[in-house]
Amino acid sequence: MTFHPQPQAGAPRPWAFPAPERSTLPNGLTVLRCDRPGQQVIAVEISLDAPLDAEPEGLDGIATIMARAFSEGTDKHSAEEFAAELERCGATLDAHADHPGVRVSLEVPVSRLPKALGLLADALRAPAFAPSEVERIVGNRLDEIPHELANPARRAAKQLSRELFPATARMSRPRQGTEETVARIDAAAVRAFYDAYVRPSTATAVVVGDLTGTDLDAVLAETLGEWKGNAGTPRPVPAITADDTGRVVVVDRPGAVQTQLLIGRIGADRHDRVWPAQVLGTYCLGGTLTSRLDRVLREEKGYTYGVRAFSQVLRSAPDGTGAAMLAISGSVDTESTGPALDDLWKVLRTLAAGGLTDAERDVAVQNLVGVAPLKYETAAAVAGTLADQVEQHLPDDFQAQLYARLAATGTVEATAAVVSAFPDDRLVTVLVGDAAQIVEPVRALGIGDVTVVAS
Repeated sequence: MTFHPQPQAGAPRPWAFPAPERSTLPNGLTVLRCDRPGQQVIAVEISLDAPLDAEPEGLDGIATIMARAFSEGTDKHSAEEFAAELERCGATLDAHADHPGVRVSLEVPVSRLPKALGLLADALRAPAFAPSEVERIVGNRLDEIPHELANPARRAAKQLSRELFPATARMSRPRQGTEETVARIDAAAVRAFYDAYVRPSTATAVVVGDLTGTDLDAVLAETLGEWKGNAGTPRPVPAITADDTGRVVVVDRPGAVQTQLLIGRIGADRHDRVWPAQVLGTYCLGGTLTSRLDRVLREEKGYTYGVRAFSQVLRSAPDGTGAAMLAISGSVDTESTGPALDDLWKVLRTLAAGGLTDAERDVAVQNLVGVAPLKYETAAAVAGTLADQVEQHLPDDFQAQLYARLAATGTVEATAAVVSAFPDDRLVTVLVGDAAQIVEPVRALGIGDVTVVAS
């Protein structure tokens, strides 16, 4: 029998996060383009400066309704016709709203890019916002809310935001609104919000893919370049304040067989020089199956299928006044709630006392930096990260520099960052579970005052 030679790994090639080219259309739209040879599916991300804190009082969720309504007809096509035209292009169009603003995402084969960009431009330039379509979208959103509240992880996230931020802050309330606020939204309100905040001069388009043979300037001029709008006026950005006094809030779910854990506080945004070390240290704490939290709570004690520590940017500002959510999340069986929290706090205290090891640091760097080329294999992944940088007011080379900084971060620096990020006495703990069974064991741990709220 003849065997083929065993394939051998090739020599590693240098890699860096792609650098975009930046330009501005005559209508004020900023464009970032990134040529990725071989990527025949083009990814387009449109970032609109329509943040959640700009939503009118009592209409939380209107940014989400507007984002969903962009694909429900224009001045040229009805909702059904618009969907059919997208399908003929082989394109997908999605949109969502978050604290920094509204994002519209398009993916399309490069051969159909002009047609698809034309449809996207129509959706941004002249959305129909037909009353019947807005009413249907509002109804769909109202149907989603009870299901979200029934989800323990969603319910925990909602409660943590309510605990951390003052009631007057938009960040304290659900991103997509409540039943009360969403029910008030109509087509006229959506149109008013659109007129106030959606314009090319404050928007950015990111285009990523194989642009060989495509006159992108001409395509943009004939599509997004036809989008008109006034310059608008600068909008004051409210300061972020948070209360991370150590405490425990139990969201009562009588009879629950599991407890959902969400432990968090507010930390610095991505402009802070500590960010790379914080990313590295947080990964060592709970970024993967081999992290400290999983080694203890999953492998040694068998309390859970997994616990993760992470940081999520809420709002980022050039002057560093933004904020990120620092959190630990997971679920355990009801009987193990107290012991699991006890061991979790022991992990944090041991980390603060003894620090990370060089081996932990090396594995984290290898995982974060080494897999980056695979993470950004698709045009959509690159476009999404570039659009994130735009929303967070970061330089175009931020991601490339981040990987270099991660590789240069030492064990001591990563330890200091993660210990500062997760101090054992400044964490708000939200537990979604059976209060009758978990309150007393948790109170005995002494990790903060314990209160119970209804589900």
